[in-house]
Amino acid sequence: MSTSVRMMSSDYMHWAKTRSSARFNLAVSGMLDFPFSDLQIDTEELKNLELTRGGGYGYMPLQEALAKRLGVGTDSIVAATGTSLANHLAMAALVEPGDEVLIERPTYEPLLAVASYLGATIKRFDRRFDDDFKILPEEVERSITSRTRLIAITNLHNPTSALTDQETLREIGELARGVHAHVLVDEVYLETFFDGRPQTAFHLGDEFVVTSSLTKAFGLSGLRCGWIVAAPDLAEKIWRLNDLFGVMAAHPAEQLSVMAMKRIDQISARMGSLLEKNRELVNRFLDSRSDLEAVRPQYGTIVFPRLKRGNTEKLIELLRVKYETSVVPGRFFEMPNHFRLGFSGRTEILREGLERLGAALNELV
Repeated sequence: MSTSVRMMSSDYMHWAKTRSSARFNLAVSGMLDFPFSDLQIDTEELKNLELTRGGGYGYMPLQEALAKRLGVGTDSIVAATGTSLANHLAMAALVEPGDEVLIERPTYEPLLAVASYLGATIKRFDRRFDDDFKILPEEVERSITSRTRLIAITNLHNPTSALTDQETLREIGELARGVHAHVLVDEVYLETFFDGRPQTAFHLGDEFVVTSSLTKAFGLSGLRCGWIVAAPDLAEKIWRLNDLFGVMAAHPAEQLSVMAMKRIDQISARMGSLLEKNRELVNRFLDSRSDLEAVRPQYGTIVFPRLKRGNTEKLIELLRVKYETSVVPGRFFEMPNHFRLGFSGRTEILREGLERLGAALNELV
């Protein structure tokens, strides 16, 4: 299936900004906000904060910190304002109007919206519930053509947290190489591995372009520290393209991002502990429900249950209005019988939210 209708906005992002908030918010996919005071920035560091810096492409201390973490050269790093802009810039650098872009289904809706906005011809390949939402290379091969210029995926998968292993990624890269296409991998949720994080897909070959940020795994969304990893010549092209969008980053955010990177192990330990505790709560909840089925994630911050009977939109509205609890409607991922549930916030909020979700499910019957 392909589509050529151009989307000039993101319905999901509009919903997220105007409808997702609730007393018990299970629609959030990023980790609990990390308090500024807990960064324990000393007085000398704060005294050195500056509002502006000289020109140039990238703030070198941040470039070096990211390059060290990812095991790449600084000339392969392009800083961006969060993962969303990183995805936009990467796609805009790789796709011309009319180019064929192959995107997973289900997927994060803004990926579709950006491809449509850029005038791409969009084709899809399926990640199926019965296959635990894994990518099957034969599905990609069945959908790829000589006109394909980009394959776009998320790893960990948004909305299911399914992991795509290195061998599968390598096979996708070979398929892309065969038609002179690139592979865009949004790795923002891969950071939630904390310890033992797989290497970035960029190391599998120059056809891979990777995006990520500090926003989801570390509770640092306010810094808007995102990045693209690409071959140096492509990275330079993306930097030049960003002249039309970002010009210069907010320098205090760049400096604070470097300070956060120095403390990333401390932050990871706290977030990993919270996520492990919360995942156990979600699994116990799913164990207790015969009206839901889900692929249980071993990693990540989200799960994508399917309602076995009843109307999901009715459930979500009841949950929001009567029970002051929100989840993300599956329609934003083209799977209306599902909903996305985030479990990365405060444990007490999650526990109460799950109880309210259970009550709403009971009432729906």
